[in-house]
Amino acid sequence: MMKGYIAVFKLRINTGLQYRAAALAGIGTQFFFGFMFIMIFEAFYGHATQEPPMTLSQVVTYTWLKQGFLALVVLWLRDNELFQLITTGNIAYELCRPSGLYGLWYAKLLAQRLSSALLRCFPILIVVFFLPEPYGLKLPPDFTSFLLFLTVLMVGLFMIVALSMLIYISVFVTMSPVGSLLVFSVFGEFFAGLIIPVPLMPSWMQQIVYMLPFHWTADFPFRVFTGNLSKSEAVEGLMFQLIWLAALVVLGKVAMDKALRRVVVQGG
Repeated sequence: MMKGYIAVFKLRINTGLQYRAAALAGIGTQFFFGFMFIMIFEAFYGHATQEPPMTLSQVVTYTWLKQGFLALVVLWLRDNELFQLITTGNIAYELCRPSGLYGLWYAKLLAQRLSSALLRCFPILIVVFFLPEPYGLKLPPDFTSFLLFLTVLMVGLFMIVALSMLIYISVFVTMSPVGSLLVFSVFGEFFAGLIIPVPLMPSWMQQIVYMLPFHWTADFPFRVFTGNLSKSEAVEGLMFQLIWLAALVVLGKVAMDKALRRVVVQGG
């Protein structure tokens, strides 16, 4: 069964890497939004009456990481083919496959995100590294922090795919891809720190954010890279990431099984 998932993963990676023109267009858009966010934060820091919990340099680096790894951390990235399978009833063909549906879709979504990120992240990060102050990206404090960043970023990617799976599973009930995607993506993007870094939020809001899984997918890895979190905090956070990942996968599988049983009943 695992060989089947790996084969699907490789196929989707190769397919995704062919969309170079779309990637180039996306890079231009990400540069635009990156500079826009940085100028907003620069104005905010210029009029700050007290020292913020993150330096401007850390926020700038955080912003470029968000733009570079956008495909790995956003919930609104979607696979319309999966939505069509659910809403048109063609899900029946998927159920004829010998492999489990959850693992098969998980492999597809994981490959889609990785292929998109591989085409975009390196050009963005290389260019912004050479930008002048205060617009340039700063490297992590040391090599250990960089390795911790890569580790928590990958676990965060697995989490975001598990969260995305819940969006597709919800469509079995709502039959509205747009509605499910909108609700999940709006709340997920904000609580992941993709609009405002979590340390810059009010303390009462941070307490809510830390109770949810979203910030482990983006805010946490990016703060590890910038040095805003210590190595011990990064290792401790990695443990929480793994717990959340296991919980989300189990929840997704249980929800998928229930949804598929309902589909069989409705189909007679």
